Amino acid sequence: MPVRQCSRPACKRAAVYTLTYVYRDSTAVLGPLAAIVEPHCYDLCERHADRMTAPRGWDVVRLPVAPPVDAAAVADDLEALANAVREAAEPRVVLEPTGQGVEVTRRGHLRVLRSAPSDGGRAG
Repeated sequence: MPVRQCSRPACKRAAVYTLTYVYRDSTAVLGPLAAIVEPHCYDLCERHADRMTAPRGWDVVRLPVAPPVDAAAVADDLEALANAVREAAEPRVVLEPTGQGVEVTRRGHLRVLRSAPSDGGRAG
């Protein structure tokens, strides 16, 4: 994905903000860089965004910009997620307890168990 440049003439810095004018409300909105380029919006570098002023009588709304994402942390998170998905997909051997009951009936994957008779210390 190419880096978008600041919309100000002769500025070659990378854009990090998008400026949009809402004419109906006489408001200038400065927020995080928009995901797509809009013809009626201006992409600004940090320097020009800090110096931005609106026409007289207009309100300026400055939306918070998220801190830059650490690419290594994202890669670690994605790897951890992929490992978890692989692990969940692996067939697991379930060790059933032995001597815990006797199967009475089965319906699909469900089983009805009855406790196995025990001596209980009785002499017979």
